[in-house]
Amino acid sequence: MPEGPSLFILKEDTTRFVGQQIVEAGGNVRAIDPLRLVGQPILSLRTWGKHFLIETPAMTVRIHFLLFGTYRIDERRDKQPRLSIRVADGSEINFYACSVREIEGELDSLYDWSADVMSDAWDPKRARKKLRARPDMLACDALLDQDIFSGVGNIIKNEVLFRIRVHPLSTMGALPAPKLRALVEEARQYSFDFLGWKKQYVLKQHWLAHAKTTCPRCNIPFKKAVLGRSARRSFFCERCQKRYD
Repeated sequence: MPEGPSLFILKEDTTRFVGQQIVEAGGNVRAIDPLRLVGQPILSLRTWGKHFLIETPAMTVRIHFLLFGTYRIDERRDKQPRLSIRVADGSEINFYACSVREIEGELDSLYDWSADVMSDAWDPKRARKKLRARPDMLACDALLDQDIFSGVGNIIKNEVLFRIRVHPLSTMGALPAPKLRALVEEARQYSFDFLGWKKQYVLKQHWLAHAKTTCPRCNIPFKKAVLGRSARRSFFCERCQKRYD
């Protein structure tokens, strides 16, 4: 599943589309009529966590990449895209295996930008307040809660918990204040580290815990388990990642 930093790169790579008129739109999407986009100028391209937002005067389209979604700019895969958009200068973007839907209303009233770890509006104080209000929430679920950490996915979750030495089954109410602060700070810091490594095509080389078999600190096998209400894979060390509960 693409995480927030990957969509941030998509937004950067499609800057030239903003202000251009859509001259062709299609795909096998059923939730919207892509022909409504034809003739519309693209007013903005924005991201909120794992949502990619295409704003036009006629409608705003939300792309969610789900588990296996991909995109191609100025090229196509050997399968029909879910949504394809071509603009006046000939550039095109194609979305595959994703959810496409129309968003109604003003984006600033619909989205809490302060919850987006990649946003300039990110507010760590609000994140800490939300976590303290959920004392029974597990660390592995907290980091994947998009209302608190929009854009954080499973890779970032595993890496953050390893960085701060916190067991994924720790509860928010039991975390000492310094650890709670560290969890919030590292969620954003690792997201920007992720962004830099992704741009350099070296992201996997920097993984310390995600999809790994041995703890680099303790040199013992990692524990691998599907944990929490989110039911996502966790990779963690039972020696150096303390469980607070």
